[in-house]
Amino acid sequence: MATRTPRTPPGESKVPRTERGRQTLRKLLDAAAKEFGEKGFHEASISGITRRAGTALGSFYTYFDSKDEIFRALVKDMSGQVASQAGEAITPELTPFEVERAALHSFLEFAREKKEVYRIIDEAEFVDPASFREHYETTAKRILDRLKKGEATGEFHDGMDEAHAWALMGMNVFLGLRYSVWDEGTQSERIADIANTMLRDGIGRD
Repeated sequence: MATRTPRTPPGESKVPRTERGRQTLRKLLDAAAKEFGEKGFHEASISGITRRAGTALGSFYTYFDSKDEIFRALVKDMSGQVASQAGEAITPELTPFEVERAALHSFLEFAREKKEVYRIIDEAEFVDPASFREHYETTAKRILDRLKKGEATGEFHDGMDEAHAWALMGMNVFLGLRYSVWDEGTQSERIADIANTMLRDGIGRD
């Protein structure tokens, strides 16, 4: 009896085996970000993605089975990019408050460069609610881990809670919308300073 190759799990792309394949997959994801970001999920098309990527239609189906699948993979990819951006900005010598400032500043810069992230994540709430929820839950968990470290060092108040992480994430998201997407994104240093002062006044020990 013939066996059938298992389908790729939702939200995952097929793993390229060569450097050329990895480059093609990257081109497709970057092109999908532009296509979905400009047109929205329903108006975007696979042919539009491949045109932007400069790849053949057959290349798309090497990695994805449908428009829904590349959208799920894109949400996961962009969420990972946000995490990587923050991770690169955080260095061991930074204090907990400096860590939060660096993380926000890096996000503001990311959002300025990739404004489409807002539309894509927002649409995920309706196109793929599981991806939408996973993005925010994993982001909040990373923030809570940082807050707990700050609590352990005595720089933050005792009792850092999940709600603190969600509140901080909400502030960062809306600051990015206002000052990186709606604005030219030239105020990231100033906005990061203002937000950090608010944190120091709110959760810092006297």
